[in-house]
Amino acid sequence: MIMFPDASAEPSVGAPERKRRVLIVEDEGAIGMLLEDMLNELGYEVAGLAARLAEGLRKAETETFDCAILDVNLDGRPSFPIAEALRRRGIPFLFVTGYGAKGVDPNFAADPVLAKPFMQGELAAALSKLL
Repeated sequence: MIMFPDASAEPSVGAPERKRRVLIVEDEGAIGMLLEDMLNELGYEVAGLAARLAEGLRKAETETFDCAILDVNLDGRPSFPIAEALRRRGIPFLFVTGYGAKGVDPNFAADPVLAKPFMQGELAAALSKLL
């Protein structure tokens, strides 16, 4: 038997919540793709992926997103200029690094750091705190 909803019932109110957009700045292609997959599974939208400092800085200064994930070391160059640009725009970010908090410039000691390797649950918790 097929049931039809009662036409007199009140419709649900409110639009669906929009997905949060995340910029990924990561120079290792496999890690970038893994992050993209993790974010999609967690319900986020990837706003963009940058592998080099100049590209990440351009995206950080011009594109629209809710937060960013920054690898500290981009092909031997620190991502701190990108973090500074994000800070100026008021966009939250977190660092990911194999060096842990010791690899982060002291000017960013108060910003969150996720040590590589990390699990999807750890990423989810870090993003939840960030946003």
